[in-house]
Amino acid sequence: MTETTIGHATCEADAVDRVDIRIEDDASPIVRLIGRTIADSVRANRADSVVEGVEGIVAVRSHDTPQAATISISNGVVAVSSGVFTSPDVTLTVDLNARLAPVGEPAGERDLVATSLALLSPPLPDWQVAAETFWAAARSVPGIPDVLVAVADGPDGLDQLVVGEGETHYVIAGPPELLAGIFSGADDLIAALSTGLIGVRGTLSQLSVLVAASWKVRYDV
Repeated sequence: MTETTIGHATCEADAVDRVDIRIEDDASPIVRLIGRTIADSVRANRADSVVEGVEGIVAVRSHDTPQAATISISNGVVAVSSGVFTSPDVTLTVDLNARLAPVGEPAGERDLVATSLALLSPPLPDWQVAAETFWAAARSVPGIPDVLVAVADGPDGLDQLVVGEGETHYVIAGPPELLAGIFSGADDLIAALSTGLIGVRGTLSQLSVLVAASWKVRYDV
């Protein structure tokens, strides 16, 4: 098995800490999702100090599908691989469509549980920043509209962001936190649409392309 490094973070305190996140070259969706989530945690400067001095094997299982992955933490390296083929120190059952939220109580060594939960729960970015980052990544998807219009319906009323320029456009509206989740990959677009909290305006073909773009960001492909 070969691995690809997908992210790292450095920070300066009393010492320089470093975390490398590695996944398989031909990674499964759950591995890519977990790897991208951990990378987001590291970039947000939440995970590097948490990983320092921690080692162990973490099994992550979907609560409603057969999907599973293993996180190995050792010497500042976090490696994610498909399946669970060894006895883990910690077992987490998570909801893949609820930002990897634990389902039931995690089992295993307490410090490693805390580290695992920190790695799997990055903070959401600002929805406008997330929209701009999303659209930059989505531009390579064939058929993507020229313009994304994001409308946030928050406590202070409606706020709109227009990204891109051209003749074709697509509108997506909803609560700021859910927009941030979709644009950052934390939330699955199809699952978000099923909640009724997200509204879209565009053609069915545009929706299909937008779903492809959201998967590109969610699974870092």
